[in-house]
Amino acid sequence: MLRFVTDREIYDEVLCTAVPKARHQLWLATADLKDLHVHKAGAMVPFLEVLSTLAARNVEIRLLHAKEPGPAFRRDFDRYPNLIGGLERMLCPRCHLKCVVVDGCFAYTGSANLTGAGLGAKSDRRRNFESGIVTTDAALVEQVADQFDRIWRGGHCAECGRKEYCDEHLDILSSSGR
Repeated sequence: MLRFVTDREIYDEVLCTAVPKARHQLWLATADLKDLHVHKAGAMVPFLEVLSTLAARNVEIRLLHAKEPGPAFRRDFDRYPNLIGGLERMLCPRCHLKCVVVDGCFAYTGSANLTGAGLGAKSDRRRNFESGIVTTDAALVEQVADQFDRIWRGGHCAECGRKEYCDEHLDILSSSGR
């Protein structure tokens, strides 16, 4: 399956359908990270509640983002203490990709940040115009996952021009003359 998706379709297919079905692994990448809410069991809840549920099921959750989240996200984060050990976060100031990889079998890649206006449940009048693809094509999913994993492992750190803003891979940075 390979489909072009826009606007509300991204929310429906990625956050409401694919993400809650994660059984082993969920990788999320975004440039901007803000509080966003989703539908769950007939109510609007912080997306962090969905992640907390997955963490309780021992799903490996990795979140790659470019800047620190806003205060509402941080307040919501504190409401889900199991995310402290159940959500791995990495800040990379060069991260501008937006992707979701679920169990190595499903991927979204496109323009939408992990924000209410990007991926959240905002109304048509309040959400951004976004587009991307969703796929279960093994070769495409692997390419999206490989890009995420290379950044996560620090594959670009040695040559990075923004080292002074990053402390995620100190061992790599210090050995390359930081």
